[in-house]
Amino acid sequence: QVQLVESGGGLVQPGGSLRLSCAASGSIFSINAMGWYRQAPGKQRELVAAITHGGDTHYADSVKGRFTISGDNAKNTVYLQMNSLEPGDTAVYYCNFKVVTTPTSPYEYTYWGQGTQVTVSS
Repeated sequence: QVQLVESGGGLVQPGGSLRLSCAASGSIFSINAMGWYRQAPGKQRELVAAITHGGDTHYADSVKGRFTISGDNAKNTVYLQMNSLEPGDTAVYYCNFKVVTTPTSPYEYTYWGQGTQVTVSS
């Protein structure tokens, strides 16, 4: 089993910054990819940013140039630096890890964090 613990959410004014962190622990052999999703009230969960084990990144168009995803493979941790925050960024943010748990099986499992609230308001 793998556990993900998120931190870093909160209330920030428009134009401000926040940094989210998500650390994974448990039965981890390797991590294929890490990502951040968000879900606003009444909306579907959407991908915000993702990073592969090799460091390739992908961003939603709405956050390009404002958000930066990074990962620390040694610490099994993913970060999301969010700058120039807008009210439209208000949502619960969830981290997502795609994990291989044993060296004898290539099967990939997906795990989710518990979610952290980000509110952008004046």
